[in-house]
Amino acid sequence: MEFFIVDAFTSEPFGGNPAGVVILEHGQPFPPDERMRLLAAELRYSETAFVRPEAPHEFTTRYFTPRAEVDLCGHATIATFGVLLARGTVARGDTCLNHTLAGDLTVTAGDTVLMQMAAPTVIPTPVDVERLHRVMGVDDDGRHPSLPVEIISTGLPDIIMPVATVDALHALRPDMDALADLSRELAVTGVHAFAIADDGFTAHTRNFGPLYGVPEEAATGTASGALTHYLRRRGLISNPAMCHFVQGETMRRRSIIETRLAADGDITVGGRCCLLARGTLLPAL
Repeated sequence: MEFFIVDAFTSEPFGGNPAGVVILEHGQPFPPDERMRLLAAELRYSETAFVRPEAPHEFTTRYFTPRAEVDLCGHATIATFGVLLARGTVARGDTCLNHTLAGDLTVTAGDTVLMQMAAPTVIPTPVDVERLHRVMGVDDDGRHPSLPVEIISTGLPDIIMPVATVDALHALRPDMDALADLSRELAVTGVHAFAIADDGFTAHTRNFGPLYGVPEEAATGTASGALTHYLRRRGLISNPAMCHFVQGETMRRRSIIETRLAADGDITVGGRCCLLARGTLLPAL
């Protein structure tokens, strides 16, 4: 099996969010789950994607963090289809069907890879905002004066947490153990924090998922889709719309994530990617 290291949501090497991508052959069984998890842990990226062609323009993709399998990963999907385009498995402009644990989603390959998000869902689980703010290190000045905290999923459930300013966003210092406990209790992937600024971007964001072995992530496609739905619900954008989020600034891995909100409410997430390295897994793996 071939594997690749790819920076997603950037066109510059060593920017964006790195992911591993492992290519299986048509008809080849996926390795045992624990083997895939161990390989993800060995590569040490927040997610590694394992992709198998099923037919022309049709693929099955599974996603592993160093700790567990997850239903969907936006940046690893961008990385995967960037690899498939570079290998000539798909052609520029092709629209493909991607089978995932979050459902069957379409992906369009090109300079910008665009992936369909699962239908947005607002999860009514109540969140103790005072506790959340303590866990995340939000002080009184950092609390947003009007926007609420919500749990939203476009493939993975995240707590969407507004803060007052970009400075307050960059000042967050979560208690990772406490955040993992809270995430487990609320059955969420983690927290996607954001701040709105008048600088040409829709919002600046940070994402934290220590429950899955990801203390902070430089670019998060699924959570960006959830944030897009949140902004529409709160009247901050309207259908149709295009959003541009910047993430990873505090990690020195600046990522640009594009989302598109259609008139019917469908959300796609997109970005560029940069292939860094390739190799071959030995037969024992």
